[in-house]
Amino acid sequence: MTKLAPNKKVYYISDSHFGVPTREKSSEREKLFIQWLDEVKADAQEIYIMGDLFEFWFEYKTVIPKGYARLLGKLAEITDSGIPVYFFRGNHDVWTFNYLTEELNIKIYPDTLLKEINGKKFFLGHGDGLGKGDSGYKFIKKVFRNKVNQWLFRWLHPDIGTAMGMFWSNRSRVANENTGIEKVNIAGIERLTGYCLEVLEKEPDIDYFIFGHIHKPEVVDLNGKAKYYSIGDWIKYFSYAVFDGEKIVLKFYK
Repeated sequence: MTKLAPNKKVYYISDSHFGVPTREKSSEREKLFIQWLDEVKADAQEIYIMGDLFEFWFEYKTVIPKGYARLLGKLAEITDSGIPVYFFRGNHDVWTFNYLTEELNIKIYPDTLLKEINGKKFFLGHGDGLGKGDSGYKFIKKVFRNKVNQWLFRWLHPDIGTAMGMFWSNRSRVANENTGIEKVNIAGIERLTGYCLEVLEKEPDIDYFIFGHIHKPEVVDLNGKAKYYSIGDWIKYFSYAVFDGEKIVLKFYK
């Protein structure tokens, strides 16, 4: 269990997808993200990155994707100062292995985590592949997590592998926009709401569910006690959640 020190807070942020739509546009958002980190580190006791920090990330044994030097340096500065940073693998950075842990001292979670903070129980995760439906993606997720497939992909030259990863990632984004991103968001929130209610049947004392993945900031009242927080993204909304020891609030960085 984590006990917050006086005037300390816990921050949750998700879905920045650094790397798109262009290096220049991504760099602008990255600089804002670093500016936000500089501000919150003054009162942060813990920081949770809830997945899809990058649009595409694959770690070869001796190579990592080009770019993000300022961001990675700032995260290292924060963990070096004693503020723990936790990272949940998203569907775009599912191939995050051990680099962030070894170099930046960031704890990586592949799935979900149940954690108690100040007497409140939090159910945390990126949110992809949870709940009923979405069977196509669940199959792809198993393919991506298969160690044999990861080993085979590692034999591709990094330039080729990264180009392939960005191509398929952008195809997914285009497909969602063609379908109607708002419709996709609504369906995603409904699916995760159903998943939360299923979990509550087994773990009725959970207070907060916090997920990324959906990109739409929203708060859903589940059963009069627990709440599901969809914390949005760092693309359109520049949103995040903050827990002050008593309550959670969704905020928007201006």
